[in-house]
Amino acid sequence: MAVIDTIILILEKYKRSLQLGIGVAVAILITMLEAQAQNTEGFIYGKVYTRENVYQGQIRWGKEEAFWNDHFNVSKVSGRHYDHLRKERDGDNSWTDFDWNFLSIWENKGSTNHQFVVQFGDIKAIENLGRKSAIVVLKNGSEVKVSGSGYNDLQPKIRILDDEIGEMSISWDRIDKVEFMPTPKNLQPNFGKALYGTVEVYRKGNLTGYIQWDHDERLGNDKLDGDTRDGNASMRFENIKSIESQRDGSKVVLHSGRSFYLTGSNDVNSGNRGIIVTIEGVGKVDIPWKAFIMANFEKQPNKSGQPYSSYKAPRGLSGTVYTYNDEKHTGRIVYDLDEALEIEFLEGKDDELEYRIPFRNIKRITPKNYNYSQIELRNGQKLILGDGRDVSDSNDGILVFQRGKQDPEYIAWKKVSEVVFD
Repeated sequence: MAVIDTIILILEKYKRSLQLGIGVAVAILITMLEAQAQNTEGFIYGKVYTRENVYQGQIRWGKEEAFWNDHFNVSKVSGRHYDHLRKERDGDNSWTDFDWNFLSIWENKGSTNHQFVVQFGDIKAIENLGRKSAIVVLKNGSEVKVSGSGYNDLQPKIRILDDEIGEMSISWDRIDKVEFMPTPKNLQPNFGKALYGTVEVYRKGNLTGYIQWDHDERLGNDKLDGDTRDGNASMRFENIKSIESQRDGSKVVLHSGRSFYLTGSNDVNSGNRGIIVTIEGVGKVDIPWKAFIMANFEKQPNKSGQPYSSYKAPRGLSGTVYTYNDEKHTGRIVYDLDEALEIEFLEGKDDELEYRIPFRNIKRITPKNYNYSQIELRNGQKLILGDGRDVSDSNDGILVFQRGKQDPEYIAWKKVSEVVFD
């Protein structure tokens, strides 16, 4: 009994310390479990309305798009074309025919369709109008009529992992509407983990981010196809540690240490359409096979990208345009007579690498010559991009809607010395 009494006294004496220790241990355990749990908030999620049913769950758009930062590519039926403004304003242009209310830029001012690209995270809903056309409803309530002609994003099969019945593959012509909504933090089951890692590129060093292989495969469940000397192989990306371009094929190393030389497929040779790396704070970088050296994948990345809630309601572009004759024009901006929202994209090339950067990530654009401009991002990174109308003398110029003035000011690209966005 004396021994038991002594133990009780010791427990009473150190009760507070024991409670604190247990609490710390529990907190550490919870943290470890959360770290092991996959954050799935970066995956596309929502409801698919058909003529007869409603399905809810994770969405894969066609064979490619799976994340909120992926691009929805179509053409604009409602054009924004001010071609007559390519000439300097000479007093002959009448602006009284135009409604310069901000949303009027979506109205049909011309007959030529322009490309419309937006991240899925910026879309509230897509309504199917049939005949390869749809209404895209943005998070700010704006509605954009678009056409799928020439693109595959309006006629895909939508795969949805319904929360109750499992995977469904639904043809676009059966769908009335797709409504997007926040993705659960630890969605189970799901289509697989994101491919994430570092891609080594000739003369440009390393690029780290979410990887899209051959413009297609981007989840751990997707497969890399090729031929070995022993026969055909189809390897799940979740098992792959690295892929290295070698001769007419690729050396593939698995996480287990096994390695194979694969040929005979556009997954592993010069037929590859390119490796896209999505870098947060920058955008998407498309790497052609001839510039590709090697990709190293993380074994089990517990990340999937920014959640749906991080994509705020789109705002119009605004800032100040400086000219070579020391003028400055401040107000709402229509860039290249086409891009007017911060969710739209600037495109350009750094040698062979193709960049597509949301305007919301851009702080400053400085033309350097007829072919190139310096792009300063909000994260401080600077890029020299060329070979695209957004960054060269092919740019159609800039409209600035200044406060207190009824008519916008047109600035020809050759006069622009710098554009600084708010």
